[in-house]
Amino acid sequence: MTFKRLFVAAAAVSLIAGAAAAQTAPPAAPAAKLVANGDIMTTLRTSGQFNTFVKVLDATNLSSLLQKQPNITVFAPTDAAFAALPAGKLDQMMADKAGLQKLLVYHLINARVDSSKMKGARGPVPAGSGDKIVLDGSAENGQLKAENANIVQADVACSNGLIQVVDQMLQPNSVPEANPEPPPAAEAAPPPPAPEPAAKPAAKKKK
Repeated sequence: MTFKRLFVAAAAVSLIAGAAAAQTAPPAAPAAKLVANGDIMTTLRTSGQFNTFVKVLDATNLSSLLQKQPNITVFAPTDAAFAALPAGKLDQMMADKAGLQKLLVYHLINARVDSSKMKGARGPVPAGSGDKIVLDGSAENGQLKAENANIVQADVACSNGLIQVVDQMLQPNSVPEANPEPPPAAEAAPPPPAPEPAAKPAAKKKK
């Protein structure tokens, strides 16, 4: 095989391996690990990874809530999560301040919910909006989820609560509250009846 063919073959193998890795790779972690810096709002504002989240919180007058409310849990979407929204979606959300505020309050739980409470469990937890967030820690690979989002950094402990960093905005009712029941197993067919013993031939009479 010529050098050129070897190069092409190696490139093809590399592409296939890369595609396979992309399918099995865990969700990407935030660009830099988030470190608590006082209260929740100050931590988000100074991190540099949540500029859009901070912007929409300021626009809906929720910043003071995240700064002063004690013992809360916030599912905080990164800037990358907002960037992944369809074109024009953020502007559309910003134009509906009441709807945006309700969606943002859906990212809050009025209690400290750390990863130890999620691992090995799955179920709904009341959100600040009155809806329920389905938290799921039942995956075999240990990945924690909140509704449709992956928790990419858990348990950032701030002075007034916890930040759970997520890779998507949470969408109410994006997953069912309970796992679907498996279909009932098909009943096994009864075994066929045993064959009746063959009749013995009649004995011949002796003359």
